Amino acid sequence: MVSIRTAAPALLLILAGCVSGPDHKPPEMPLPAKFSEGGTKMNGDVAGSQWWTAFGDAKLNAFAAQGLAQNLNIQQTLERINQAEAAVVTAGAGGLPSLTVSGDNTTSGQKGGSTVSSSAGRRNVTTGTASASWLLDLWGQYRRATESANASLDVAYSNVDVARLTYLQDLANSYVNARYYQALISIAQENLKSRRDTLSLTKFQLEAGAASRLDVVQAEGLVNQTLALVPGYEISYRQQVHHIATLLNVSSATIIAQMQGGGKQPVFRGSVRTGLPADLIRNRPDIRVAERTLAASTAQIGVAEAKLFPSITLSGSISPTYTHTSGASGGFTTWSFGPSLNLPIFDGGALRAGVKSAQSSSRENYIAWQQTVRSAIEDVENYLSAVSRDAQTVAAQHAQVKSYQEALQLSTASYKDGASSLLDVLDAQRNVTAAQQSLAQAVQQSALDYIGLNINIGAGYVPAGKANVAEAPAKVVKVSAKKAN
Repeated sequence: MVSIRTAAPALLLILAGCVSGPDHKPPEMPLPAKFSEGGTKMNGDVAGSQWWTAFGDAKLNAFAAQGLAQNLNIQQTLERINQAEAAVVTAGAGGLPSLTVSGDNTTSGQKGGSTVSSSAGRRNVTTGTASASWLLDLWGQYRRATESANASLDVAYSNVDVARLTYLQDLANSYVNARYYQALISIAQENLKSRRDTLSLTKFQLEAGAASRLDVVQAEGLVNQTLALVPGYEISYRQQVHHIATLLNVSSATIIAQMQGGGKQPVFRGSVRTGLPADLIRNRPDIRVAERTLAASTAQIGVAEAKLFPSITLSGSISPTYTHTSGASGGFTTWSFGPSLNLPIFDGGALRAGVKSAQSSSRENYIAWQQTVRSAIEDVENYLSAVSRDAQTVAAQHAQVKSYQEALQLSTASYKDGASSLLDVLDAQRNVTAAQQSLAQAVQQSALDYIGLNINIGAGYVPAGKANVAEAPAKVVKVSAKKAN
């Protein structure tokens, strides 16, 4: 027959291995075998891909490297890692023994007689207390809390990667937009020269009797229209430069000086390997954030369920006291030790409601994970569709500009010979301007689509030559690669 003295420790060991709530399992969902316009080859780890170098723009390359180290949003997310690490310690602290030590000393005495003070009644009392307690984590409440906190720490690491991707897209987009507005300013200045030449020619023909005052006024109107466009372009250009300065955490004057003199619009040449939809699970940090958030909420179910069961706390204290008087000295010690049992019986349903709330939160986060994956696939397919067609648009716009420039040359020559009216020249100039602006916009859109595609496959957030900020082991989530029905 097993004695109670032998069985009790064994029972405590068994209970100590109990953990309430479900274990987190990597979520799964059916995914397409490939993107609608993509290939069938898997992507490797693209986190360190410096896709922006495909533009061949040294300034953009320097800005990208500089901002990854200096951007304030990224620095904020790095600080949140420290907070999450502290939360892990806090979460597990409740399941560990605690010890508190205190001490005090009191001196008391009396003054007697009317003329002489006496120290005969002086008394020193020194007391110390050491208190210890340990809540036995029989149902895994604090183990689940620690598990949840560790998953939240993973979220903090992945949020740094999300912030880096956001920064790269914002910076590259702003740089592309700044160069676009510089191109519009250059186009306006070039066309302004052409229209002023036309105005001079029209004035000359007016003096020769070959043109009317109406022709001169129309030519002047087109010159003034072009002049009115330039300030708006300059304002938009300055706004983009100011935003780049904010992203890099430097003064605007510094970036303005570096961007002076203009520059070609960024144009990438090559192709983007998008991989498969399943690759996004590994490469997209926002999907990892959603999965780790789900893991944290799943662990919280165990925390809530553990509160339904009885809890045992072992506590004890020891308090030595030493007393000294002029007549005698001595001390004594008091101590106590014993377990306490907390048994939840009536709570108005609050504890069970907490379990239901935790379960619902976990289900919600699973749905959010699915939505994040679906949205990621949609984003990649949208940008892939655009990137595969942008080159056609740019080529057509180049041909259009060339045609309208030739038409302008022919109409100008015909106008000088008196074979056509000024209206033909002005129309040709408008067509050239519109075509040049459309070409600049097509080049801009092509660059923005290339940036968006790389960002949405999760490429480039690891700084060159540096380890991934997520020093904790990577969480690889496997999903089904079956075609969706």
